[in-house]
Amino acid sequence: MNRRATSWLTHLIVSVMVLSTLDAAAAPVRFSKNLLKNDEAWFRSDEARCVADIVIQYQSPQGGWPKSTDLGKRPESPADIPQPGGGRANSMDNDATTVPMKFMARMAHATGDDEYRQSFLRGVDYLLAAQYPNGGWPQFWPLRKGYYSHITYNDGAMIQVIDVIRDVANGKAPYDFVDSQRRKKAAESLARGINCIVKTQVKRSGKLTVWCAQHDAESLAPAKARSYEHPSLSGSESAGVLMFLMSLPDPSPEVVRAVEAGAAWFASTGIQGYRYERSKSNPALSKDSNARTLWARFYEIETDRPIFSDRDGIIKYDIEQIGSERRSGYTWYGNWGDKVANQFAKWPHREDR
Repeated sequence: MNRRATSWLTHLIVSVMVLSTLDAAAAPVRFSKNLLKNDEAWFRSDEARCVADIVIQYQSPQGGWPKSTDLGKRPESPADIPQPGGGRANSMDNDATTVPMKFMARMAHATGDDEYRQSFLRGVDYLLAAQYPNGGWPQFWPLRKGYYSHITYNDGAMIQVIDVIRDVANGKAPYDFVDSQRRKKAAESLARGINCIVKTQVKRSGKLTVWCAQHDAESLAPAKARSYEHPSLSGSESAGVLMFLMSLPDPSPEVVRAVEAGAAWFASTGIQGYRYERSKSNPALSKDSNARTLWARFYEIETDRPIFSDRDGIIKYDIEQIGSERRSGYTWYGNWGDKVANQFAKWPHREDR
């Protein structure tokens, strides 16, 4: 039996032993970022240790975790976990890797257990290795062919990564156990990541706007992902980018300009007087004078017109012109700009203050 299989079997035995100490009638704990809301006492509990021992089983040799996987459910075989030559792929998409890392940091801080510390540190090494020299992060690493290798803001992937990197660099609890060498590397990584964000902000006729959901890893240009995710200006992803930039305590002049331009773009593209509903049968937009301001998920770069597509990739300018499968199966509008406006209104680095 190889070392990887032995490790997997050992963790399986440990988790089963811990489970046996718990109430057999208790419902299994589903792993999600909601577990991070628990207090320090919970992270010292047998239940937390049981979950942690299962989560570690899914960690790959490179230090990452797979996406779209219930990490609270014991893997049934080594094929369920990332491994060389097979298994599930490491990812930074859909809360993969970053949320398990945050969980392990809380476990390490609460218990002092070296196994949890080492798991988190392997995650740090994974994120540092996955970063492009230009500062961006892909959706998967090791790299996969296709749009997966783009610099990925989609669904908050890169922003969640750089947020963890910043916490590691700062060295505050629960990350205060990280060694000085990794903290130094994280600080350098953070600087490259912020520089990448600034450089990928889309310019139109020489004027800064916002960001695409993904950018080419070499040219930094807006890039296409799935057939219905065109090169465009993204309302959802750009809001997350701006919220991160506004959380920086001492932003550079370049960051201040980026935020000013991004906030101005959101102020000019909001849609008033409509309510949005994801439905296969009802219209997506209905008139409502009391509805909150909406922003489209994707805007045409040249015109700021909202765009939509079915899986055939043909751009439409009216959401009702796409089929019910994509119309109801994807979030095309949201209130994303509200949080940008609220934060920008009190942001102390505004040039007009």
